[in-house]
Amino acid sequence: MLINLSNHPSSKWSKEQLRVATVQYGEIQDIPFPEVPPAATPEAIQHIVQKYIPNILKQSKQETPFVVHIMGEMTLVFRMVTILQQSDITCIASTSFRDTVEHPDGSKTFKFSFVQFRAYF
Repeated sequence: MLINLSNHPSSKWSKEQLRVATVQYGEIQDIPFPEVPPAATPEAIQHIVQKYIPNILKQSKQETPFVVHIMGEMTLVFRMVTILQQSDITCIASTSFRDTVEHPDGSKTFKFSFVQFRAYF
C-alpha cells in the first residue's frame, strides 16, 4: 500500500506515475498535505506532526508492506520522515524532469514529467 501524503492527489498523477505506483506498491490512499503557514514556529510544525503521525502509524499496522509518498513543506516533511523511519516505515519522494518555458511577460510555464520514486535515506 502507498499513502500519498502530498498536495498532488493521485487522481491527477500522470498515467506513468500511477502505473509505477500501482505496480510497485499496490493500492494508493491519498492524504492531503497540511497547510503550513510560512510564519509557523517549530512548535506549530510539531503540533501538525502530532496530528498526522498517529493516523499514518495506525494504517501501517493494517497494511503490509507499507510506504509513504511524502512531498511538501520541507521542515514538516523532514520531521515526519524522521519519525516514520524510526517506526521502520519507508518514505519515498517522486522525482520528475521539469521543462520550463519562459514567456515574454516574465511568467513561466512548467511541465513536469515523472521519472521515478526515490526513498528518503
